[in-house]
Amino acid sequence: MKRFLLAYAGVAIAASIGAASAADMSRPPPPIVTKAPYYAPYYNWTGLYAGINGGFGWGSSNWSGLPSTFDVNGGLFGGQLGYNWQFGQFVYGLEADADWTDLRGSSNVFGCGLAACRTRNDFLATARGRIGFAADRWMPYLTGGLAVGNIRTTTPGFAGIDQTNAGWTVGGGLEVALVGNWTAKAEYLYVDLGTAGCGAVCGMPFGNNVSLTTNVVRGGINYRF
Repeated sequence: MKRFLLAYAGVAIAASIGAASAADMSRPPPPIVTKAPYYAPYYNWTGLYAGINGGFGWGSSNWSGLPSTFDVNGGLFGGQLGYNWQFGQFVYGLEADADWTDLRGSSNVFGCGLAACRTRNDFLATARGRIGFAADRWMPYLTGGLAVGNIRTTTPGFAGIDQTNAGWTVGGGLEVALVGNWTAKAEYLYVDLGTAGCGAVCGMPFGNNVSLTTNVVRGGINYRF
C-alpha cells in the first residue's frame, strides 16, 4: 500500500509539472517596448526675409576718349529684402538690395591735365532672381538680374558727370540657416553698369564713353519672418 501511494504521488507531481510547463509554452512572450526614433524636420526656406550686407568691390573703368582703362575698388554696405518659395529641394526666390558704395579709381595718362581723371560709383542697387538647392540648412544658389548704379566722373577744370545707369548682374552664393529665424550668406556678383557719355563736360572729344564693371564679394545676415 505504501509503495502504491508513493508511486501515485510521483505520477501526480510529474503531471502537474508537465501541465505547468505546457501552460508556460503556450503563453506568448511579453512584447518588447522600443522608443520610436526621432527624425528632425527638414528646414523650410519658404517665406519673407530682410537683412543687411557688407563687403568689397573691385573692377575697372574705361575712358574711350583717352584711351585708358584703370582699376576701381572700395567698400560697400546696405540692406536687402526678399522672398523664397521651396518646392522639394529647389528654392526659387526674388531679392532686391540697395548699397552705399565707395568704388573709385583714377588715371594719370596724357589728356587728364595736371591731376587725375577719376571714375566713382556711390550707390548700387539690384533686383535679382535666385535659384537654390536646399540641403537641409544649407543652400547654394545662383542669381542674376537688373543692376542700377551711378557712374560719376571728374576731370580737373571740368564739370564732369554723375549719371545713373541700368545694367546687369550675375553671380552666386551660399546661405546657411543659423539659430531661430536667422540666416547668414556669402555671395559674389559681377556687375556691368554699361557706359556713360562724357564729352566736353569731361574735357574729352565728343563720343567719349566711360564704362564701369565691378566684382562684388559680400556677406549678409537675414531675418526670416
